[in-house]
Amino acid sequence: MSAPLSTTRAIGLVAGREFQTQVQKKSFLISNAIILVAIVAGIVAMSVFGGGDEERPTVGIVGTSSLSTTLGALGDATGSPLEISELPDADAGRTEIAAGELEVALIPGDDGSVVALTESDIDSTLKTLIDAAVAQEAQSAALTGQGVDPAEIAAAAAQATVTVEAIDPPDPEQGERMILAIVAVILLYMQILMFGMYVAMGVVEEKSSRVVELLLSTLRPLQLLWGKILGIGAVGLLQLAAYGVVGVGAALATDTLTITGTAISVFAGTLGWFVLGFAFFAVLYAAAGSMVSRQEDVNSTSGPLMFIILAMFFAAFSSIDDPEATWSTVLSWIPPFSAILMPLRIAAGVASPFQIVGTIVLMVAVTALLGLVAAKIYQRSILRIGRTVTWKEALGR
Repeated sequence: MSAPLSTTRAIGLVAGREFQTQVQKKSFLISNAIILVAIVAGIVAMSVFGGGDEERPTVGIVGTSSLSTTLGALGDATGSPLEISELPDADAGRTEIAAGELEVALIPGDDGSVVALTESDIDSTLKTLIDAAVAQEAQSAALTGQGVDPAEIAAAAAQATVTVEAIDPPDPEQGERMILAIVAVILLYMQILMFGMYVAMGVVEEKSSRVVELLLSTLRPLQLLWGKILGIGAVGLLQLAAYGVVGVGAALATDTLTITGTAISVFAGTLGWFVLGFAFFAVLYAAAGSMVSRQEDVNSTSGPLMFIILAMFFAAFSSIDDPEATWSTVLSWIPPFSAILMPLRIAAGVASPFQIVGTIVLMVAVTALLGLVAAKIYQRSILRIGRTVTWKEALGR
């Protein structure tokens, strides 16, 4: 008679079996290949169609007036660069405006006045720049007429600068941080919900086919429970890691994403919080699955878990605009909300090291306690074929 398997080896064998069963499914391989291709294609499309330079307003100036230099300098200084070209005469300006090649054609007069030709109307920003350039040209001409060098006036004015010192300067990476936070929230929601249901469905499948009776002839119930959770969890972690590596790699390669350190830390944090969030719900989904004998009855026992996951998702999305809100900060300390709110806060750069460590400890502690309760339910329910086991029966002494 062979010696009984050690707990570690038994759990490892069950986990390996679950892992191989999941990753060898054609549906799993094909669906993930399609998703990975879609991720790369979407990021490439964003870089091609969304990353182009903003089109500059086109202005033509008749002759070789210094107005061209003044207008170009003002546009650059105000963050509204212009595309300026030289025109031989006013008729050429009218022709290019009619053809849509110019927005405005400027015709300087001998008395300092300027005529601005346009098809219908001039953009208000462009009109302001033109007015300022014409006024500056007139001022320079007047100073020159009085024997004053305009260059000396400009040099003196340039020294009178204003230096801004912000008490709370804006984060230049805030936009990309928010994008990373949104992606992390969506991925965590989908992965925790999907792989939690995989655990429940797997438990029910073994129970309804009576395979569990054969397995329990050589394994203890807790060995089977934890082996299934670890095996399916490893598949979810592998899938999430593949999405992250391909997505972050493609975004960095196409310059869609530039904050390399933050992107990698958010990626690593998302993987870690998936492990914690999945473990929290997997033990509960396994217990819920053990209470029924048909897959169509799973929702009757696992429904409350789905509502909790949905509540986590909506809470996270509601706090994206203000991750430092009091309610969001308080809720992020409460398991299982920590699993989806903390990656968001880490991505937004508002989570302190104390909060990160503290929420991890709380999440692990609560998961361990729930694991004990779920294991008791699993042991009492897994061999009871037929009607659905009530919560009172499952938790009874």
